[in-house]
Amino acid sequence: MKTLSRLLPMLLLILASCEKGGTGDAYFNNTDGLYFEGSGDQYNEIEENPFIETSENAISTFSIDADGGSYANVRRFLQQDNQLPVKDAVRTEELINYFELDYPQQPGEAISLNGEISSSPWSEGHRLLRIGVKGKDIPREELGPSNFVFLIDVSGSMGSEDKLEMLKNGFKTLTDELSDDDRIAIVTYAGESGVLLPSTPGSEKSTIKAAISKLGAGGSTAGAAGIMTAYEIAEANFIEHGNNRIVIGTDGDFNVGPSSQEELTELIEQKRESGVFITVLGVGRGNLQDGMLEQIANKGNGTYEYIDNVEQMRKVFLYDFKKFYTAAKDIKIQVEFSPKVVQAYRLIGYENRVLNTEDFEDDEKDAGEIGINQNITALYEIIPAVNADYALPAITVDCRYKLPDSDSSLPISLQVFDELTPFSQSSGFMKFSAGVASFGMLLRDSEFKGDTSYEKVLQWLQAAQLPDEHGYKAQLQELVQKSSSL
Repeated sequence: MKTLSRLLPMLLLILASCEKGGTGDAYFNNTDGLYFEGSGDQYNEIEENPFIETSENAISTFSIDADGGSYANVRRFLQQDNQLPVKDAVRTEELINYFELDYPQQPGEAISLNGEISSSPWSEGHRLLRIGVKGKDIPREELGPSNFVFLIDVSGSMGSEDKLEMLKNGFKTLTDELSDDDRIAIVTYAGESGVLLPSTPGSEKSTIKAAISKLGAGGSTAGAAGIMTAYEIAEANFIEHGNNRIVIGTDGDFNVGPSSQEELTELIEQKRESGVFITVLGVGRGNLQDGMLEQIANKGNGTYEYIDNVEQMRKVFLYDFKKFYTAAKDIKIQVEFSPKVVQAYRLIGYENRVLNTEDFEDDEKDAGEIGINQNITALYEIIPAVNADYALPAITVDCRYKLPDSDSSLPISLQVFDELTPFSQSSGFMKFSAGVASFGMLLRDSEFKGDTSYEKVLQWLQAAQLPDEHGYKAQLQELVQKSSSL
């Protein structure tokens, strides 16, 4: 009876949504902290980080987040549904980290740090700290051999053009990018898992693409069984000091066997010690399990991307190809604020990546990964101390990371002084990151959005003047303009 009483409000909400045509921004919060959008998509609840007084806790620790899934999903809301996204679909750090910022790299390091402080453009008297992380770049010809397992959901919910067909085209694109020394296996799952293609040399591209072409949707979804089979194949063909990765394509609508978010993340946590990394690709709408897919990637040494259109498919499988290769794993950032310079601080985004102070030096504690040539950005809003001593370093940034095949972390650090730089004279990196963060706060109707506006966001993005090879930054400006009219 207790289970029925919990499910009844959700069923009533779904029925009400169906009567409205399956759209709208109503959603239901159950006891697991999950939200169900009116159309049936599921998101995890996000509670924004508050300001913390430096006198109470001068140290902030978090795991990096290399995902970009939230941005593409937000774009889907705006472009395809002509509506603002539901609040918890907006993970601000993923909006920022969707974009290439080309941070400088330090020779000889797997990752590099940089940072700056300027005035806050949305809160008078406040400051803004930007921390940039860059994964080392490696030429394509030096990436080394890969052991890929494509794990593809072929259940009945995957039958639409924006799901399985989109993934088939993407996996064919990825196949064309692989070298003859790489290996590819294909596992499918619906009512049960099956091996469509055993591990096959990359030289046999026609065989691999022919197998992908055979994929068709039908049946219920045994996600856990497919995950187990994929790991078994990846481990059986493991390449020492190589790139071992499972690439999952699904809407996440698992309904056979272990299927709850807790059960699946526990399974992934057990398997991540195998040395196999993971890329999770979400597709479709109506029953997208966004929260579950993001957490599977988070717990499994991986990243989460959402594919909303053909151009995004090209970005994931072609333009961002190097992100299928890990530059460093378990990357933790610990920021210490000087009480003589900083009165209070707030980490913008990264709500489900916050760590305890003692987690920083604990090499058993899992954290995020960064791909080859990938960049990550974190922003803190700062309230300056009264009579601040700006001759002192305002912030010390410590970072620990592991090489892809290592269990021991390595340290790097950075000191950042507040040189009282006005926002208008900050770098293009700062202007762009702040613009995207402010956009996210507007979409979430954040209590911390200050006096920002869509018009101001556009001004900051335009002032950044950063390279835009594929037009994604220009498209962002179009999304900001559209949001202002919705």
